[in-house]
Amino acid sequence: MSADDLLNREALRRLAPELRPAVDPAELRTRVVHFGLGAFHRAHQAVFTEQAAARSGEPWGITAVAPRSAATVRALRDQDCLYSLTERRPDGHRTRVVGSVVGALAMGPDAKTVDALLADPEVTVVTLTVTEKGYHRSPSTGGLNTAAGPVAADLAGGADGPLTTVVGRLAAGLAARMRAGAPPINVVSCDNMADNGAALSRVIHDYIRASSWPDRAEILDRMAEAVAFPATVVDRIVPATSDADRAAAQAALGVRDALPVTGEPYRQWVLEDSFAAPRPPWELDGALFVPDVAPYQLTKLRLLNGSHSALAYLGAASGRTTIAGSMAADWGERLVRALCAEVAPTLPADGPDPVAYADDLVVRFRNPAMHHLLRQIGTDGSLKITERWLPALRELRARGTSTPVLELTLAAWADSTRRADAPTDPASEALAACWGASTRPAETVRALLRVLGAADLAGDEALVAAVADRLPALRTGRVEI
Repeated sequence: MSADDLLNREALRRLAPELRPAVDPAELRTRVVHFGLGAFHRAHQAVFTEQAAARSGEPWGITAVAPRSAATVRALRDQDCLYSLTERRPDGHRTRVVGSVVGALAMGPDAKTVDALLADPEVTVVTLTVTEKGYHRSPSTGGLNTAAGPVAADLAGGADGPLTTVVGRLAAGLAARMRAGAPPINVVSCDNMADNGAALSRVIHDYIRASSWPDRAEILDRMAEAVAFPATVVDRIVPATSDADRAAAQAALGVRDALPVTGEPYRQWVLEDSFAAPRPPWELDGALFVPDVAPYQLTKLRLLNGSHSALAYLGAASGRTTIAGSMAADWGERLVRALCAEVAPTLPADGPDPVAYADDLVVRFRNPAMHHLLRQIGTDGSLKITERWLPALRELRARGTSTPVLELTLAAWADSTRRADAPTDPASEALAACWGASTRPAETVRALLRVLGAADLAGDEALVAAVADRLPALRTGRVEI
């Protein structure tokens, strides 16, 4: 296939109207900078922004910054930053091109351009999807782990040194914006963390305080008035793109798309209505602006994300490979409903109804058109489950409430850390070291919990014993709920 057959702006004219973007990309300009060029952003915030631009007539374009993947940047540039989104529906797939991304940069090689955009008065929104590990938070304090190698290197590099962390790059860009007296800006975390806005604000402020910049106090004073960090809740299941997805996108479009994404039909975005600068009118596409996202956040984190992780580890233990495959097991629906019921007492009373939420999850997870890989969901478990499971587990056990489902899921995660094909994890070496040949199961569970920074749970003898007792059945592939 020649370059002429590649998806780009020239090729748009040959596509059927229903396949084209909702807005002409040529009419947009960069007013949003996004860190993280992964599939989730392209299937979620980029779609909301495209629809907001189309329905308002305002030129809200996105320049996306890839922290590491220069190859993705090159591929996106080759396509004039266009890509296709396929909604996987039970009644048939629907594909169309998304046009809201108008620029793609690699954070290191294009550092000067990134900094210039962050200081540009026209740019009033920064969004992030860099996963939990991109924030380099200390598990004990929640603040920035300044001793982490990449953070320490950024801080030691001084004003002119290379910056490899998103926290360092964003902090430096915001500092330059404050020094220039540019207008206020919104910095919007779209990562799955409890109170993600405050978490991002803290690590950025911690970075500036730890820097050697002589004007850091003035920068922080200015930021208090000119930078907003609203909390958000994002939701859409976006599987990793497969070769089959690329072939299907090409068949639907008639041109080659090197960077297609797929997603379920459902998508949600809840944002704290606390902005310091203009923003796209995302509400025109169904985004919800609320005074407090906490009820939505906890419900999504503990029920959807918590169930997702549970299905991933238990499914892998029983030989499944996808979420739909886990749901097809005789225990799949029971697991989701039982976990939601067990965790529901820890949720705010003014949030979504947990029973109705569980009903929706069962439908979404069962979608036969979705092929969301358990291995993808199981990555970075040491970071994810500390957010998704452990706070609810602590709260329930403090009340004296039994926690059989969370014990089962914790055992499945623990079992996953011993296998040769364990999902990738930043703490993989420390986790694997907990499995000594002569170590008793309860001792291993205690050690794993300590790696998670959960010394309190490691000291809960009844919990440790209950988790250890679940391991033999899981090793034979049995899931007992």
